[in-house]
Amino acid sequence: MYQDKLKIFLAEDDIDDRSFFKDAFEEVKMKHILKIFEDGISLMDYLEREDAIIPDIIFMDINMPGLSGMECLKDIRTSQKLSEIVVAIYSTSASPANIEDAFIEGANVYIKKPDEFSALKKIISEITNISWQYITDGLNRQNFMLSY
Repeated sequence: MYQDKLKIFLAEDDIDDRSFFKDAFEEVKMKHILKIFEDGISLMDYLEREDAIIPDIIFMDINMPGLSGMECLKDIRTSQKLSEIVVAIYSTSASPANIEDAFIEGANVYIKKPDEFSALKKIISEITNISWQYITDGLNRQNFMLSY
């Protein structure tokens, strides 16, 4: 399903959330490369480089300083080079307006950040193991948000 190692990017401004995500991903025991960005600006600066490694999945916080997750999502979806990247909006907010905006702008999935470590591991496992062909071809509102 995936190449040798899944390339995962995380754009998250909160240091505790970055650590929580990194620790959970390591426990999932999946072959991966995890690259972490502290904000949307550093993520987009990297992705726009000629020599950038293009990720398989970007987990992106919706509220970040500089460039928000929604602004990054819009830039990704309008870029010929980046438009096919799977984007998971990863937020503490479960606001219907945020969820709707992410859906309209082309996110592949919206994840409400869980409070428990085991729930985060389950989400990461599900997201990385889902058939992305189904998500991108069969996107619908019923399977758009994951919350535990």
